[in-house]
Amino acid sequence: MGILVVLVLAALAWAAFYGWQQPNALRYRPWQGRAWRSTFPGASKRDIRDFLSVFVSAFSFRDSETRHFRPDDAVLGIYRAVNPTRWLPDTAELEMLAKALRDQYGLRLDDIWHEELTLGGLFQRVQQARGKASGVG
Repeated sequence: MGILVVLVLAALAWAAFYGWQQPNALRYRPWQGRAWRSTFPGASKRDIRDFLSVFVSAFSFRDSETRHFRPDDAVLGIYRAVNPTRWLPDTAELEMLAKALRDQYGLRLDDIWHEELTLGGLFQRVQQARGKASGVG
């Protein structure tokens, strides 16, 4: 019985440390600000930063990890990278993102959702919802 408790506690500790961080492929990417600025030259740095902050918060990433995401990253791809071994789908991150987009920008994720939706596509819709030109290059 004692060994089982130790194993469960070790698994929880491992999940807490590794499970709530960005996947390695994203964590070690260089800064992606140039990709955002070239894709959305008409958007302000603040708008991009605010959008990425909403996204990383919904996925429980650290604020410092906003710089690793690219406009062509698929939202579903990031979700799958964060949850690669889940036997049962857990849509908590997507639900948090939907709520944050609705609260922050008045945008309903379920109205625009498709499996190939990228962060850049989502940002463009956010800019449209805010009445700003997205400046897609």
